[in-house]
Amino acid sequence: MNIGTLGAGTVAQAIARHAVAQGHQVVLSNSRGPASLSAVVRSLGPLARASTPEEAAAAELVVLAIGWPQVPQAVATLPPFEGRIVIDATNQFATPPPHPKIADLGELTGSEFIAARLPGARVVKAFNTLYGQYIAADPRHTAGRQVLFLAGDDADAKATVTDLTASFGFAPVDLGSLREGGRLMQLGGPLSGLHVLKQD
Repeated sequence: MNIGTLGAGTVAQAIARHAVAQGHQVVLSNSRGPASLSAVVRSLGPLARASTPEEAAAAELVVLAIGWPQVPQAVATLPPFEGRIVIDATNQFATPPPHPKIADLGELTGSEFIAARLPGARVVKAFNTLYGQYIAADPRHTAGRQVLFLAGDDADAKATVTDLTASFGFAPVDLGSLREGGRLMQLGGPLSGLHVLKQD
């Protein structure tokens, strides 16, 4: 699979590392340009490269892993997604820790807000409940596999993300729609920051 990342921080790099380990090609992007990612690409190996957000967003599957305040500007110039999958790994921090403030989205969940700004995308919420270091680590542990919660409105897109992340070693758990499952997963929800192992 050809996977693109919008953002190239801890979470995006962790997902990219799992992806290349399974033989997928990864295109990373950020707001500072491809040259700023040369060291990251070298560390990931020959299946990774850096490019523009527009090229990364043209991949079969796209990981959105940027700061919440940057989302509107980052997605404003992207072309329509035409049914491609976007994994939304964002959290709606209006201001980041250590003094966090959660953005008020009214009745919308964070991923519904994201989906409305990505025409044609099949959005799957995933990875946002885990700290970056737990995404980067081997999800297979002696006591079981790291649970990865996910939610989305498209069953086929969720199946693709389930299969992909299971191949990384995670134990995906489908929580339903972006409205119901997304509310459980987002900041302030009961599963935010919850690290769980599934016994095999």
